Amino acid sequence: MAREGAEHRQLIATWDRLERRARDLIELDQLAAGDPELRAQVEQELVAVSAELRSRELDLLFTDPYANHNAVITLSVGQGGVEAQDWVEMLMRMYLKWAERKGFEVEILETSPGEEAGLKSATFIIRGSRAYGLLRSEHGVHRLVRISPFDQNHRRHTSFALVEVMPELESSDESAVVINPQDLRIDTYRSTGAGGQHVNKTDSAVRITHLPTGIVVTCQNERSQMKNREMAMKVLKARLFQRQQQEAAVQLDQIRGQVMPAEFGSQIRNYVLQPYTLVKDVRTGLEVGNTQAVLDGDVDPFIESWLRWRLSQSSPAVR
Repeated sequence: MAREGAEHRQLIATWDRLERRARDLIELDQLAAGDPELRAQVEQELVAVSAELRSRELDLLFTDPYANHNAVITLSVGQGGVEAQDWVEMLMRMYLKWAERKGFEVEILETSPGEEAGLKSATFIIRGSRAYGLLRSEHGVHRLVRISPFDQNHRRHTSFALVEVMPELESSDESAVVINPQDLRIDTYRSTGAGGQHVNKTDSAVRITHLPTGIVVTCQNERSQMKNREMAMKVLKARLFQRQQQEAAVQLDQIRGQVMPAEFGSQIRNYVLQPYTLVKDVRTGLEVGNTQAVLDGDVDPFIESWLRWRLSQSSPAVR
C-alpha cells in the first residue's frame, strides 16, 4: 500500500508539472508575436511538451494489475532447426539491448546452447519500472525470414521462436500459489559454460519439474545450488500463477496471451530481412522498415502500438 500511495503521489505531481508547462507555453506564445527568437523557443518547448504528453498518455494504457511488476521472459526454439536456434539468440540480444536502452536491470537465469549455433532456450528477468506492463506485448511467436548464414546454397529460410512473458511475483502474490512438494521432481546437474575457469565443477544447476502440469524450470546462473533452487521456484510460481489466471479468465489471453505453437500461421510479428526489409506486427498492423534498429532493441514503437490496440478492444476480457 505504501508503494502504491507513493506511485499515485508521483503521478499527480507529474501531471501537475505538465499542466504548469502547458500554461507557461501559452503565455510564452502570446509574448512571441513578432519575436523570431521567442518564436523558436516556443516551437522547441512545444515539441518537448508534446513528447512529454505522449509519454504520460502511455502511462494511462497500463490497465493490467501486474503492469508495474518485473518481467520474467522465456525464449524457446520453434520450427527452423539451427536457423531457429540462432533466431532465439537474436531475440535475446534484442531484448537485452532494449533493457539497456531503458536503464533496466537484467538477470539471466538459464541458457541452453544449440547444437551448432544459437540457443535452444533462455530465461531471464528484466527489472525496471513497468517492465511487465511493457513487455507483455512481446508474448507470442516471432517469425524470421532471411538468407540463412548456415545454408551453403544461400537459400531463404523461415524460422520461429516463442517468447513467453510473465510477471515476477512479489511476496504478497506468491501466497496465492500453493505447491505440494510431492508434485515436484528436482534434478541437479553441472552448469554449462564457455569452458576453462568459468565451468562450474559442482552440480549447482537446478531443474524443477512440476509433475501435474509438466512445467519445467531450470536455473544455473548462480554458483550456489540453493540460490539456483530458490530462483527456479520463483519462476515456477510465476508460471503457475500465470496458468491460474488463464484458467480463471473468460478468454485465455487476459494475462499472457494464447499459447500457440511456434510455427507457420501462429506468429504475432514477422521480421523479414530478405527479399526486402520489414518488421510487421500482425495484431496492430504496425510496420517498421529499419529492421536493424528493431533487432538492436528499438521495440518501443511496437510496444506502444500494442498497448493502444489492446485498450481499443471492446471485449471486457482484454480491458
